[in-house]
Amino acid sequence: MPTRRSTLIHPLVIITAVAASTCYAIAQQPPTPSRVRGTIEAVDGDVLAVKSRSGEDFKLHMGADMRVVGITSISLADIKVGSFIGATTVPGPGGEADAVEVHVFPEDMRGTGEGSRPFDLRPNSTMTNATVAESVVSNDAHTLTVKYKDGEKKVVVSRDTPVVTYVPADKSELKAGAKVIAFIKKQPDGSFEANRVSVGLNGLTPPM
Repeated sequence: MPTRRSTLIHPLVIITAVAASTCYAIAQQPPTPSRVRGTIEAVDGDVLAVKSRSGEDFKLHMGADMRVVGITSISLADIKVGSFIGATTVPGPGGEADAVEVHVFPEDMRGTGEGSRPFDLRPNSTMTNATVAESVVSNDAHTLTVKYKDGEKKVVVSRDTPVVTYVPADKSELKAGAKVIAFIKKQPDGSFEANRVSVGLNGLTPPM
């Protein structure tokens, strides 16, 4: 009986060890990015060569239905009550939500990603897409009360905070030197396909 139990346990030990090794290997793999922020280095047919802000090189295939939108600077005064905006915020020293950047959506993009969620721009940053319900102007900042379907938030926007909006653009803007945010998905063969690209116009680096 002892011998039989030993032969039964031995394969189980091997299976457990292999499973643990596999899980460890998966855990060590870097997560697949959902977006690439960087600079276009070259365009070769339908492939964008992009160097990310962290120095990584990406080859991104442009799908036939890929959407291109331009990003351009606007004034803080262009944020109105009723505007649908996206705001990247970080916790301020007094616990307030300080805006790192604000982008104003055009009407045809109203409702895009509505809500508030963790964001990957900076440590502890949050992206909130919502409608401006109130705007209070002080000497050095605007405090926006924004409302979304699950709640509301106060966002402090300083006069130095970048404010941008989206405008129509096409693939002709995707050229060497352009600053982009490419939204990507990994293909079964390991390559990356870009399904949407936001490009800074007139040398602008998209702040989000």
